[in-house]
Amino acid sequence: MKKLNPTLFAVFLLCGAALAACSTSGGTATAAPPPSAQAMPQEAQPQEAQGTYRKITAQEAKAMMDKGDVTVVDVRRSDEYAAGHIPGSILVPNEEIGDTQPEELPDLDAVLLVHCRTGIRSRQASDKLIKLGYTNVYDFGGIADWPYDTVTE
Repeated sequence: MKKLNPTLFAVFLLCGAALAACSTSGGTATAAPPPSAQAMPQEAQPQEAQGTYRKITAQEAKAMMDKGDVTVVDVRRSDEYAAGHIPGSILVPNEEIGDTQPEELPDLDAVLLVHCRTGIRSRQASDKLIKLGYTNVYDFGGIADWPYDTVTE
């Protein structure tokens, strides 16, 4: 009987471990809404107290903006914001979100629609906002995918 080459065995073992690691979901993507929110429209459902935010599309964000009572949070740098931003959005740079609640966002229960340029900083900022106690955080990615109007300053 032929013995299995130890190097080949190690390669198979590493491939199996890599596949297992890739199959688990990471990050803080959303779970199902709490049962009490089941009757509410999907875009208006509050987030779970466990500390998750909801990833939504630009189209869903626009629909929520059109209905009103949301705060659009742009987490890019000030120069990026000045070059073009969503009308009515407020600038709270991701780098400035730390261990204390941003003064621009006084209401922990406000519906926050967070975006950046491509979606990386908005994900980071959404995580930070949840850790600070915000309960209704929605990440709609980057302005690069925003098909609607922007304004400049």
